[in-house]
Amino acid sequence: MNTFITVLLIIAVVLAVVLIVLYFLGRKAQKTRDEQAGAIAANSQTISMLIIDKKRMPIKDAGLPEIVIEQTPWYLKRSKVPVVKAKVGPKIMTLIADYEIYDQIPVKKEVKAVVSGIYITGVKGLRGNKEAEPEKKGFFSRFKK
Repeated sequence: MNTFITVLLIIAVVLAVVLIVLYFLGRKAQKTRDEQAGAIAANSQTISMLIIDKKRMPIKDAGLPEIVIEQTPWYLKRSKVPVVKAKVGPKIMTLIADYEIYDQIPVKKEVKAVVSGIYITGVKGLRGNKEAEPEKKGFFSRFKK
């Protein structure tokens, strides 16, 4: 019985140490995220653009500038990002949208978007009425009726 109790105590101590380390790492990550959000908000501007296409695709296949791909960590190069192709003035640009607003961006409509660099952080105004895209039903949700 003594060995069982000592094993449980060792496991409890290890779990406590892991939780403390995760707490401090989380605080540091939150602080970094807040600083980055402040920098994005400071550099943002409102631009009128015509949305041509939007997709979720790997960052290396998105057609972004080479410096963006070089600065991306190796473990994120295969992750899919929400990419928006838009006509801003006479130029066609490839932009990255924020995950929260990606579904709100209409295709083939003119919008006023809040942009910071190549990152779309918000959609302010829409020309015309905003038509929501029909929600895609999953495979099993079709059979629930």
